[in-house]
Amino acid sequence: MEISRRTVFLGLTAALVSGCAGGGGSNVSRSSAASVRAVPNPAFDAWVASFKGRAAAQGVSQGVIERAFRDVGYLPDVIKKDRNQTEFKRTLEDYIAIAASDERIRMGKTALSRHGSTLSAVESRYGVEAEVVTAIWGLESKYGTRRGDIPVISSLSTLAFDGRRGAFMEKQLIAALKILQRGDTTPEKMVGSWAGAMGHTQFIPTSYQAFAVDFTGDGRRDIWSDDPSDSLASTAAYLQRNGWRRGQPWGVEVQLPAGFSGPTGRGSKRSPDAWAASGVRDMNGRQVPNHGSAAILAPDGLSGPAFMVFNNFNVILRYNNAESYGIGVGHLSDRLVGKPPIKGNFAPDRYGMSIDDRKEMQRRLNAKGYDVGTPDGVIGSKTEAAISDFQRANGLDVTGQPSKALLQQLR
Repeated sequence: MEISRRTVFLGLTAALVSGCAGGGGSNVSRSSAASVRAVPNPAFDAWVASFKGRAAAQGVSQGVIERAFRDVGYLPDVIKKDRNQTEFKRTLEDYIAIAASDERIRMGKTALSRHGSTLSAVESRYGVEAEVVTAIWGLESKYGTRRGDIPVISSLSTLAFDGRRGAFMEKQLIAALKILQRGDTTPEKMVGSWAGAMGHTQFIPTSYQAFAVDFTGDGRRDIWSDDPSDSLASTAAYLQRNGWRRGQPWGVEVQLPAGFSGPTGRGSKRSPDAWAASGVRDMNGRQVPNHGSAAILAPDGLSGPAFMVFNNFNVILRYNNAESYGIGVGHLSDRLVGKPPIKGNFAPDRYGMSIDDRKEMQRRLNAKGYDVGTPDGVIGSKTEAAISDFQRANGLDVTGQPSKALLQQLR
């Protein structure tokens, strides 16, 4: 998680690219699948020696510096991840299929029930609905199951040394040291994603400094604990301080009238009454209630799903400034309290296939013994490998790519 004007670490699909679970070979998490390995690097060691002086000049004690860097190492896998993000970009349809998968909805409802008293108390204090906090938790770390296991001081030092975002990462590293100096955690427990995001809801160090809270009252803002209380409250505090309005929806799926020409986009706001006068209705054909000024988003074009979004949508974007993320959080939060799936139809993919076609293909591959995991309609590495194996076994050109013809052959 990053402060409002963040550079989205993982591109459009910020939280959707790590791991290889599920039919599409994706899951909503920035956690690592396993710890990365440090390797010797004399230039890195020299950089660390120089940095220690800069840290001390910014008020970090020598004792904290020495303890924090006692076991620090250069992590080349972190650099590899940082430089290979764009290949994971996905369509909004894929993003929603993963973000609001049956599994993620089921896990989220369980989390809402299990942590109901904490979430209710968080909602009472900060005015942010429990399902919204839970949805962010679900996208950021799959409800705490994928929080990351990489030592944060090592990952941030590696990224700062590398220099692509050196100044930004050095700022995060200084903030991490000051968190240690405050006593919120120890260097050994300060682990997170390869990019330095930490805890159940993936705070980067500067955001932690600005917004993390001690909800349990034990004197520490412990977002690393298995107990998610401080993380969930910190997320609510973040949203509250960025203008969350209790009772206002993030957005509503809407129908656009024939011939609708806009305007669309977050920069064009009107009252719901004005949108209604233009023929915009909710999916039941009714006028959208007045929750304040709103914009129309049509991320898949005017023939695809459309959303009337309110101020709270922009607040979610302060957590991650990608519209796909905002829609993902909002839609998952709706599904957690029993609201329906998106009803609008996405356009066929570049292979001319709908998500139902892709799910059928995955089911049929599974039935023939080519494992794609859970059919979710998302084409990832696992599905591509299964397609390649099927093509190879049946004397076909091995492309690893889906197609209508392939689906017909599988029937």
